[in-house]
Amino acid sequence: MNDTPQTPPAATDAAATTAATVETVAAQGAADAGAARQQPQQGGFAMFVPMLIILAIFYFMMIRPQQRKEKERRKMIDELKAGKRVVFAGGIIGTIVEATEKTFTVETAEGVTMQILRSSVQGAAE
Repeated sequence: MNDTPQTPPAATDAAATTAATVETVAAQGAADAGAARQQPQQGGFAMFVPMLIILAIFYFMMIRPQQRKEKERRKMIDELKAGKRVVFAGGIIGTIVEATEKTFTVETAEGVTMQILRSSVQGAAE
């Protein structure tokens, strides 16, 4: 009689199936790694192209028009003289009595004058 324990045939088949599955997965992993190495890598510049395009669109659609509008506003403020009616940021409307380098002296009502910064001018009143 044989003293070594016998393994049932079902356990042997399961072990063989598991070993075959492990070999198949290992072979697929090696094939995938080889395919990944063969694909060309994108250069660093290619990643920045879409970002540069978005920044250019942002500049031409938002920043540049705002700069142009601010330049026109500064030009209009520089041309203001005494006697012109203006609207200020707070909604005050008045007539310029005196213009200095940084401020305007504005008459809002008869006998009521205020000194207001040039930068707070929104536009000329009609």
